[in-house]
Amino acid sequence: MEPNYQQQALMGATGMELILALYDGVIRFLYRAIQSVEEEDVTGRRVAVSRALDILMYLQARLRPDQGANTAQSLADFYAAMFTLSLEASHYESVEQFQEVIASVRNVRDAWVVVARNPDASRVLPRELRTKEELFATPPPSPGMEEEAVASRWSA
Repeated sequence: MEPNYQQQALMGATGMELILALYDGVIRFLYRAIQSVEEEDVTGRRVAVSRALDILMYLQARLRPDQGANTAQSLADFYAAMFTLSLEASHYESVEQFQEVIASVRNVRDAWVVVARNPDASRVLPRELRTKEELFATPPPSPGMEEEAVASRWSA
């Protein structure tokens, strides 16, 4: 089976691009839930919300508190709140509440776009969201620590 366009695009994506794609997925499924509410499609709403919740759980499970304790905790709290609000929106079939969740997710997604501009940001990504190049890249030298040339004791 040939991979579709989306799968091909994701295969060459950087870790940050994958994070953004996950946020885009949450937003897309929540819009689908809104559409299902408007069409009175209970099954469609449940499936769309379930997929959005799966992505939120995936994002939360991949947090790395060892790399960014306060940020990781803030994101964990955010994902938990979006999970709860999405469930409530689904239960009450509330288009307005789905729109609030979408706005919040979009705000955090936009923050990731800003983070992506920082070259050191990929170091805090979970291993499974890093490309091979990101996994094996040598870290840049620490500021103020210039590399010293090491003279070889061997001569020809």
